[in-house]
Amino acid sequence: MAVTTTRGLAMIWLSLLLALCLQVMPLPDAWLVWRPDWLGLMLIYWCVSTPQRVGVFHGFVLGLLLDLIEGSPLGQNALMLSLLAYLSLLVYQRMRAYALVQQAVLVFVLLGIAQLTEQWLRTIFGPFSINLAFLLPALIGGILWPWFFTLLQAVRRRLNIA
Repeated sequence: MAVTTTRGLAMIWLSLLLALCLQVMPLPDAWLVWRPDWLGLMLIYWCVSTPQRVGVFHGFVLGLLLDLIEGSPLGQNALMLSLLAYLSLLVYQRMRAYALVQQAVLVFVLLGIAQLTEQWLRTIFGPFSINLAFLLPALIGGILWPWFFTLLQAVRRRLNIA
């Protein structure tokens, strides 16, 4: 049992670090608005699938790492991802009962709230213009959710992570 637990935790952290790498992967400026929130999607998945193992602490640590990598004010992404993990943990039982399309809508709402929080913090910390383009990563994340969820469920079952 301890081997499975250690392997499961290693798989969770490895997947979250992979999502962090995808989140900060360099892209042309025109494409940045179309990048899904990979870290948010992965955090939502693990909070819904294994709420006893992944929580607000994981969101906070990953947010601090993202802050350090991006050079944003320390705690901005930490607050955003902590809020996302908290909201995901609030609705995980309901989300498990939903069909994939309903889950995708809920993921869009959760990611949209996180993006709105990030935009609010950016306006506090400096001059920044707001338009509705900041919701595109949330929309793309919601569209990708059924495939993302199905893929990660298959990997999780294949590796026997409880």
